[in-house]
Amino acid sequence: MSWLICFIISLTIIVLTVVFATALGIGKYKRGRILSPINVLFAGIFVSVFVSLLPLYGEMIRGTEESGFKAVMLSLHNTFQIFTIDSDRSIILENIVCRERWLENAYEIFLSVAFVVAPILTFGFVVSFFKNILAYFRYLFRYFRNTYVFSELNDESIALASDIKRNHERALIVFTDVFDNNDETSYELSERARELRAICFKKDIMAINFKRHFKKADIAFFTIGRKENENIEQSLGLIETYRDRENTSLYVFSAGIEGEMLLNKTDKGKMKVRRVNRVRSLVNRILYEDGIKIFQSALPADDDGIRKISAVIVGLGRNGTEMLKALTWYCQMDGYRVEIDAFDSDPLAEDRFTAAAPELMSEKYNGARVPGEAEYTIRIHSGIDVTTKTFADAISELKDTTYALVSLGEDGDNIAAAAELRMLFERMRIKPVIQAVVTNSSEKRALEGVTDFRGDPYDIDFIGDIESSYSEKVILNSELESDALSRHLKWGSDEDFWRYEYNYRSSVASAIHMKARTECGIPGADKREDELTEEERDRIEKLEHRRWNAYMRSEGYIYSGSPDKSSRNDLAKMHHDLVDFGSLSDDALLYTIETVGAAPETHALVMGTGAGMALLSSGNSFIDSAAEGLSL
Repeated sequence: MSWLICFIISLTIIVLTVVFATALGIGKYKRGRILSPINVLFAGIFVSVFVSLLPLYGEMIRGTEESGFKAVMLSLHNTFQIFTIDSDRSIILENIVCRERWLENAYEIFLSVAFVVAPILTFGFVVSFFKNILAYFRYLFRYFRNTYVFSELNDESIALASDIKRNHERALIVFTDVFDNNDETSYELSERARELRAICFKKDIMAINFKRHFKKADIAFFTIGRKENENIEQSLGLIETYRDRENTSLYVFSAGIEGEMLLNKTDKGKMKVRRVNRVRSLVNRILYEDGIKIFQSALPADDDGIRKISAVIVGLGRNGTEMLKALTWYCQMDGYRVEIDAFDSDPLAEDRFTAAAPELMSEKYNGARVPGEAEYTIRIHSGIDVTTKTFADAISELKDTTYALVSLGEDGDNIAAAAELRMLFERMRIKPVIQAVVTNSSEKRALEGVTDFRGDPYDIDFIGDIESSYSEKVILNSELESDALSRHLKWGSDEDFWRYEYNYRSSVASAIHMKARTECGIPGADKREDELTEEERDRIEKLEHRRWNAYMRSEGYIYSGSPDKSSRNDLAKMHHDLVDFGSLSDDALLYTIETVGAAPETHALVMGTGAGMALLSSGNSFIDSAAEGLSL
């Protein structure tokens, strides 16, 4: 075979190999994929060296019997020797004889480089191979342990895994899709994984078979990658593979509507599947654990006995938008009213928010005072940069601010904006509660109790750090979630709570507000239903309907245009009960009265209004509403 042709083929193979290996290195390790960058480089350069040796051995044994076959075998044999540092380099280089001197020099350079690179690739290939084999052996020796499998090694997954390991020393932690990179972040994450004695697989979570794990042991999967679409894709595959396995849980980290729709539709079998919305989870946790601060910081009562909550939200990204929506229903409390001013640099911020919650922003309700209706005032200041004088001037007009949330995106921006707010409020001689989102746990710890150079505290609550947000208490054993499930089970099934996002979100909001009622001292909030006086019952009914109206509007629902429940259309987000309390029809099923501390079996349904109101004991009689997925 021609020296020139073989040389061109060899170089072409190397170029294609490098391109393909680079593409694999950039992409993810998909299910069932055998190829990896190191394997591709090893195979490609092996073939390239083999092709380059064909003319050499063809010349050496020309004229012998079956010279073509022998040339192929000798080339293959010496290629193996080159890759194992066992070849005689001098014999190979001395027998390169080309007509063109440049080609002979090029051949010598090419093979000289191969003598160095090939053994390195062999070493990398062997290490990679045995590393995966070692991971499988370590996994098999922990056959009986409860196992927690993460789809990716990142800051969030390592934080959650670390907390699980602290609480359960014998727990087996498994990370998948783990590659050794040279950057500092990857090295630190790998070191932390080793400290947990975690098993790290290079393969995708779907490429590893966990079906043979001890059936009585728990397995929890976490699709916790940075790309939501990949989390959803992996989750659907895991459900398909493990839906028939007992003691199996799946936690899907997804905030988009796509994940909600796909997971609602999928048959989950015996698996417990929970979708974790990072943003909503943070806001719900703030309100459930520390929401009482919002009421405690409210202005003193006016002549009518009403205390004003004046909230400022800086940044209408995901966190800010979610908090703005939540405050409208959370602050529906007897003896309080709420005004919210939100700022964002996006000139279309108000337009976008109104599109998401049209009836919430309607002049009919926003800023209005309608008996039996949710009362709130929302003002969105679009196109205002927090670093400008325009922002400072706008804040200076809000002299009765009682609460502020800062969520601009980057930790540094949030810290700077929160400090700026404290300065502006100090100039106005007011002390509102300020909360700022800081995801870096080390920074949060360092900032706790921070003061200026004179020792005066900034009094800023830094929230949302990774270690606090990604913990077993928050993700796996949430007190809020348990409370919400208990409330849901009074009328619906466990399966429907986990399966339908509508039920889950509604029950969580109800649990949050119920705790706030008790903390705010609403008469009857801490009593069993059968212990309520007529006055307390009437008061709680009206309060709950106000809260529910604000909640539903924050979810994007509007009035269906008719009190007839047949006009309800959840695809269109239209509901027949989105009216003031006095306008509810007598035969409309309104909501469930539940009180914190009430016995699980205590439950009542309220039908109608006024003199026609009738109380029905429930137990499991919430059939019509359960069929509709109604959780009020």
